[in-house]
Amino acid sequence: MPDIQGVVNEFIDKLKKRKVEGSLETAQLTAELLRSVISAQKLPPTNQAAALIEAVRDVGEKLIAANPVELSVGNIVRRVLHIIREEDVSLLTSDTGNLTLLPGGDEKETVGQGDQCDPFAAAIGAESLRPQLLHMLLGNMPNSAAACHTYSFGENAEEKSKSDIFGRSRKLKHDVIEAINVLIEDIDTSHELIGEQAVEHIHQSEVILTLGQSRTVLEFLRAAKDNKRSFRVFVAEGAPRYQGHALAQELVGRGLKTTVITDSAVFAMISRTNMVIVGVHAVMANGGVIAPVGMNMVALAAQKHAVPFVVVAGIHKLCPLYPDNPEVSSNNLRSPSELLEFGEFSACMDFGCLGGAPLVHVMNPVFDYVPPELVSLIITDIGGHKPSYVYRLINDYYSSEDFVLNPKDASLKV
Repeated sequence: MPDIQGVVNEFIDKLKKRKVEGSLETAQLTAELLRSVISAQKLPPTNQAAALIEAVRDVGEKLIAANPVELSVGNIVRRVLHIIREEDVSLLTSDTGNLTLLPGGDEKETVGQGDQCDPFAAAIGAESLRPQLLHMLLGNMPNSAAACHTYSFGENAEEKSKSDIFGRSRKLKHDVIEAINVLIEDIDTSHELIGEQAVEHIHQSEVILTLGQSRTVLEFLRAAKDNKRSFRVFVAEGAPRYQGHALAQELVGRGLKTTVITDSAVFAMISRTNMVIVGVHAVMANGGVIAPVGMNMVALAAQKHAVPFVVVAGIHKLCPLYPDNPEVSSNNLRSPSELLEFGEFSACMDFGCLGGAPLVHVMNPVFDYVPPELVSLIITDIGGHKPSYVYRLINDYYSSEDFVLNPKDASLKV
């Protein structure tokens, strides 16, 4: 097995150098890395879940710091932490599931099949079953038959206790890794699951407008065509990177009628469309989205002409933070060379002039923020939701203790 720290450092280096781009690939690789970290982790006799959480937090903070703009990294780290907490609670519930309380305050223990408990030991254990159970819950004691094991005597009891500790440690890691495997599979199939819903939203002879290049949008539109829907797609070119051109070629290659328009023509053309369908970089806790630059203009145009603005995004893009949270780096500036060729306006940008400052500044942001009031519907791999429902999804997939990963920044707004 390769050195896990070396694997972590290699992935951090890729994130810093932007060798890993795109929410899907980043989310998959992050989940796979955390799975390896958990698999290699040696757990202590007690508080195994706390040890796993600490290990994942430590790695997660480094990954997020390597590329703060890629919010899917933090999303997956928080998802894995939530999985650990859920599996630990599930295991505790299973450990105490064969303990029952009799009416009138009398306690009785039902010993699992294959366990032999001395009647005298069980009688003693019954007297203090409630405090023993409380201690087990608070101290995360890996004991499946607390009374019998606590009040049994001799070397067999000690060996049994050690065996239970080792067995619980292995089961916790196994359950967590299995849950992460399911998470990875969900990420990998998110496009297909979202595409299956296309026929419910796209109807015959409609005109769809989109901006930028999104694989989720591509699969969504392809799925509608495969279900015998005939429609036309207007693609805004997405300057200055012109990702719309690449999307238009892919749509034409799949037999979809496509029209490429300039970004500045969105307001002029949107009155002819029935729906806007776009992919996004992240879905925030308030239902707003971080999307490719120019998307806010499209959303405003859609609102002006009462055209539904629909977002398609996998659950791995759901971020439990708000857009004004200091942890959220919502934008990234790319090279000015995408806007101006080398040498163009060089006289205005000469740093050697007497003033010492250029006359022309070039700004090339990557993302826009679209507030929730401009979003009509968010379609995920588990269904379509209004922006106001996002907080419910966050409660299902994240633990509030993990919203702020760095304890030093615990005062930050979440």
